[in-house]
Amino acid sequence: MSEKSSKSATGQPFEVAALQMVSTPDRDRNLADAGRLIAEATRGGAKLVLLPEYFCFMGFKDTDKLAIRETPGDGPIQRFLADSARKHRVWIIGGTMPMASPEPERVLNTTLVFDPSGAQVARYDKIHLFNFEKDEDKFDEARTIRPGNKTCAFDAPFGRVGLSVCYDLRFPELYRRLGDCALIVVPSAFTYTTGKAHWETLLKARAIENQCYVLAAAQDGKHENGRRTWGHSMLIDPWGKIVALREEGAGIAASAIDPARIASVRQSLPAYRHRVIE
Repeated sequence: MSEKSSKSATGQPFEVAALQMVSTPDRDRNLADAGRLIAEATRGGAKLVLLPEYFCFMGFKDTDKLAIRETPGDGPIQRFLADSARKHRVWIIGGTMPMASPEPERVLNTTLVFDPSGAQVARYDKIHLFNFEKDEDKFDEARTIRPGNKTCAFDAPFGRVGLSVCYDLRFPELYRRLGDCALIVVPSAFTYTTGKAHWETLLKARAIENQCYVLAAAQDGKHENGRRTWGHSMLIDPWGKIVALREEGAGIAASAIDPARIASVRQSLPAYRHRVIE
C-alpha cells in the first residue's frame, strides 16, 4: 500500500457489501429500493456499501438520463447518498449517476464516495465508454456520455480503494494507474451477452494481477426499458477466489476484506512487487 494508506489502514477485517439491483425509469422508486438494500446490508454488518452502475435510473431512451442530471453538491441523488452514509454510519460508493458536463447533450457517468459522516471524499467520472453491436444488442454510450479523464482512488480504514466502472474492467492499464490498492470496486450494468461470456473472467483477472480484493455490484434481470443485464455481483479475493456471490435478482453479496489475506498472497507470490513496466 502507499505510505498514506499504510498509516491509515487498521489491519483488521472490514465488512463490505455489493448491492445488486434491477433499476427502473423511476428515480424515486430506485432510491427507495437502494435505501432498503443499504439498510439490510448495514444490519448484516457491512461498513462499506457499493451500489451498481445506473442504480438511480435506467430510462427508456439513452437521452432520458439528461433530465435527471445533477450539478456537484446539489440534487436528490447526491442528498440520498450523503444522508444514507450519515444515517447508517457507513462508507457508500454510489454506483453511478448522471452529472452535468460542459456539453448540454451529454452527461458524465459519475461515481461519488461518501464517508460515514456523509461527507463526499472522492469522485470518479467513467473513462471508457461502452460500444457494442451484436444481434439485437446495440449500445453506444458516447452518444449521451462524456468520458472522464482522471483515475481516482481514496483511503478507507483497511487501505486504498480504486474506483472503476463497468467497461473500464476491460482495460488493465487503468488499474495499474490506480496504484497499490487493497480493494478495487466495479459498479456495473453488464449486458447479459457480454456478462455471460466475460464478467467473471475479467473480475478474477483484475484481482489476481493486482493481488487485491475486487468488489463488483451489478444490475441484473430484464428491465422495464427492455434491457437485460447479467447480475452476478461478487467479492473476489487476491487469489481469485469468489468469497461472496449474488447470482440473480435484487440482493446483496457481502463478506470481509482481510488485509492479512492480501499480505499472505503477496508474500507467497510477490508478483506485484516484481513489476518492471509501470
